[in-house]
Amino acid sequence: NGPSGICLSYLLSGYRPYLSPEAIHPNPVLHTKLEEARHLSIVDQDLEYLSEGLEGRSSNPVAVLFDTLLHPDADFGYDYPPVLHWKLEQHNYIPHIVLGKGPPGGAWHSMEGSMLTISFGDWMELPGLTFKDWAASKRRNIKSDRVIPEEIACYYKHYVKVMGLQKNFRDNVYITSVSRLYRGKDDEDRNQLNENISTRHLEMEDGQKSLIKRNWEVRGYQRATDGSHVPFCLFAENVALATGTFDSPGRLQVEGEDFPFVLHSMSDFGAAISKGKLRGKTDPVLIVGAGLTAADAVLCAYNNNIPVIHVFRRRVTDTSLIFKQLPKKLYPEYHKVYHMMCTQSHTVDSNLHSAYTSFPEHNVLSFKPEMKCVLQSASGLKKILKFSVALVLIGSHPNLFFLKDQGHGIGHHSNQPITCKGNPIEIDPYTYECTKEANLFALGPLVGDNFVRFLKGGALGIARCLAIRQKKKHELIESGDGGGDGVP
Repeated sequence: NGPSGICLSYLLSGYRPYLSPEAIHPNPVLHTKLEEARHLSIVDQDLEYLSEGLEGRSSNPVAVLFDTLLHPDADFGYDYPPVLHWKLEQHNYIPHIVLGKGPPGGAWHSMEGSMLTISFGDWMELPGLTFKDWAASKRRNIKSDRVIPEEIACYYKHYVKVMGLQKNFRDNVYITSVSRLYRGKDDEDRNQLNENISTRHLEMEDGQKSLIKRNWEVRGYQRATDGSHVPFCLFAENVALATGTFDSPGRLQVEGEDFPFVLHSMSDFGAAISKGKLRGKTDPVLIVGAGLTAADAVLCAYNNNIPVIHVFRRRVTDTSLIFKQLPKKLYPEYHKVYHMMCTQSHTVDSNLHSAYTSFPEHNVLSFKPEMKCVLQSASGLKKILKFSVALVLIGSHPNLFFLKDQGHGIGHHSNQPITCKGNPIEIDPYTYECTKEANLFALGPLVGDNFVRFLKGGALGIARCLAIRQKKKHELIESGDGGGDGVP
């Protein structure tokens, strides 16, 4: 129930985007295409045709299309308004249910609160409610274009309420298995199967259970207010995976990584600081990683007067470092960290107890019980360093334990774990349906779209696909071939 799930619920609830009467898209070719079918919502148009020839910072064409409609020419620094306006069309409602472990907003509720988001607040917003309008209504004083995660989490939670999506959301829900119900048995066998399943449903509105085509069985439990676990089992025709990438922190897989003084999240580090565990310590914090979360940790330690040893595998001149892709003017604090990475290396400054020392092109070989770690340089030279706490921030991976084989079979590389960069889920680029598993969809970081700006395209692709299928189903029913609506 993070931004991917919320946006998909918005579209499945019948909200439809149309080209605004006064809008002119700065891309003349795209504008001409939009004018050709002005009377149709974008959901009812040919997404492949509309997205043809567009370029952007996503490898998914529909993600680039929807982003350029919502934020025209944003990557060129322009702040053009969206060219879309939204209409609620009740007849386009597709029954659905959104399950999440916490309140709507997903991982945004657990992110470190003091850091600014990498994206502008405007880029984090969802269709139909601008972030600035929400901030103004809450009398929030947004001082810059970038905001803290807490603001974004509050915005997402409020969005679900104000858009009337609450009836579709179930919070405090933990999924334990999503499995395909194999056909081929006669109805008697299937009835027997269903009698053996605990069918405490997370019921749809008014307690109504729809007749559904039972492709999937979803099991799990809901945590009640008294802390007890209430199991449930639902059946669904389609399942959309929108679990993001924060479930399973990346690990070095080295000896000693399980010691209690080796942390794997910013929230654990923040807790250690707030509890005063690092106050007065002379040994530095060891931070491993060269991404933005590691940079956040460096800033956090720096701002709390905690000395830092910063270890990372790449060269500081590596063009794939994220700092190379961020404009200095917009992201001064990250460029401050990058400057320190380049200029305050152990080769330049031999005093390891200064405020910050970097170790480029080094790997951690092991952690020792006396709070020491063994590093190895690119040339093979080993060093032993003492630290107060270690923080391993080398990315995170989705945890798809609830799927068959933990989802290893649905990525681009079969039989390997799903990762957002190296092995995202393989999907049809226009419907977001898994190419290796029919009626299973995926969006957001699971398909490589880590920015909120681009995950909205997944919601558009899935909504269009399900709308077409629902229309065909209605036509079959009207012609007397049976069938029925259900929980997609």
